[in-house]
Amino acid sequence: MPYDSKEITKAVEELELKALLGEAIKSELEAQKIYEDLEAKSRSFMVKERFKFLAEEEKKHEAFLRDVYRSTFNEEPEIPETTRVPLPEVKYDERSPLSELIEMAMDSELAARDFYLSLSEKAEREGKEKLAKGLKFLANMEEGHYHLLRTELEAAQNFDEFDSYWEMIHVGP
Repeated sequence: MPYDSKEITKAVEELELKALLGEAIKSELEAQKIYEDLEAKSRSFMVKERFKFLAEEEKKHEAFLRDVYRSTFNEEPEIPETTRVPLPEVKYDERSPLSELIEMAMDSELAARDFYLSLSEKAEREGKEKLAKGLKFLANMEEGHYHLLRTELEAAQNFDEFDSYWEMIHVGP
């Protein structure tokens, strides 16, 4: 189900910056798990590497957000059990087709971009210019992840059938 950027913006406006940074960290932790699972599900060593790269990127985002939280509030981050920002969930099981998982991840990346842009605007209004710039940078990175996933989706859609005929096509060097 597609996300609603207006709902994301509304949630950002209703919550305090401190809570939103905790929710952002939670979101990055969830994204790491998704990419690690996608890596495990992939048969292609090249696709596995791409998902491993994305999981590592999300870990860097998490570290950045934890540092921002600590420097802004002089305490360890509070990570919520659930988030109040309506970001899309990526639900899957072992039978889920890879292309479907990639589509859900793409939707999540665009939602994350919109979340960080809204959060950046809020930080800017609160006079936290450095934080606002960092969040805009994260938004741009999330959009880059979307484009990377779009390329993987096209490959998955075009070559899934090819895989079934040439099982050893993805064996490494």
